Amino acid sequence: MTKTIQPRHTGAFYFQSVVSFGVSASAVTVGIVYLPVETWVRAFLGIGVLYVVTSTFTLAKCVRDRQELSDVTNRVDRARLEKLLTEHDPFKTD
Repeated sequence: MTKTIQPRHTGAFYFQSVVSFGVSASAVTVGIVYLPVETWVRAFLGIGVLYVVTSTFTLAKCVRDRQELSDVTNRVDRARLEKLLTEHDPFKTD
C-alpha cells in the first residue's frame, strides 16, 4: 500500500495567516470608523465586511470538507483495488 504525503503547515505559516487576517480586518475596521460619512453608511459597510468574513470562513470549511471526503473516497477505492489485485491469480484455472 502506498502512502501519500499529507502537507503539514508550519507554525510560522499559521502565525502569518492569523496576523494577516488580524491586520486586514483591523485596517478595514479603522477605515470604516474614520470614513467621513453618516453613521448608517458606516453601519452598512461594517455589516457588509462581517458578511464577507463569515461567508469566507464558511466557504473555506466547505472546500476543506469536500477535499477530505475526496481523500477518503480515493483511499477506499485504492484499498479495494489493492485487495482485488492481491486476490487475483493469473495462473489459476477454473
